[in-house]
Amino acid sequence: MLKIGLTGGIGCGKTTVAHLFAEHGIPIIDADQIAHELVGKGQPALEQIRHQFGADILHPDGSLNRTRLREIVFSDSAQKQKLEAILHPLVYQSIQAELEKLNAPYCIIAIPLLFETNMAHFVDRVLVVDCPVEIQIARVQKRDHLTLERIQSILDSQVSRAYRKSHADDLIDNSVSDYGLAEQVKKLHNLYLSLSAS
Repeated sequence: MLKIGLTGGIGCGKTTVAHLFAEHGIPIIDADQIAHELVGKGQPALEQIRHQFGADILHPDGSLNRTRLREIVFSDSAQKQKLEAILHPLVYQSIQAELEKLNAPYCIIAIPLLFETNMAHFVDRVLVVDCPVEIQIARVQKRDHLTLERIQSILDSQVSRAYRKSHADDLIDNSVSDYGLAEQVKKLHNLYLSLSAS
């Protein structure tokens, strides 16, 4: 089965693109969703995170205070690396387990930090969703209501737009809202079907 790694900067529209592939009946494995589940209440990974960062990253009910954790890791790269050392191996193990259950010509593995985690070798092709940085910022402000400073710190923690584009096997331009996205996905869907057959 052909493994397509779907990536792109924050606010580029990876989720929208993944949904469009899903409409073609293609299985989607979402690294963010897996990470979300791994830090659920009572999960071993959450206990490791509490051990590493202290009890104040938990809500009174024992669930993860994501806002607090985000503040810690995006203001200190050493703390971010500690969190990633806990989560990333678990995320990739879970992705591998999901892959083993699938039976499809190809699948989309949505991994926002594909390059940052040096895992491009994990997939057969890299599909990058791209748009200009100013559009990323505007979308994230509208969606997440974060400060410009916080968005900038997230952007700074990701590889550059130029790096992503130069390391992509396939590129989707999502600079104009949703126009032509479905068409671009359909073309790639046909390409991936033919590649998986050969």
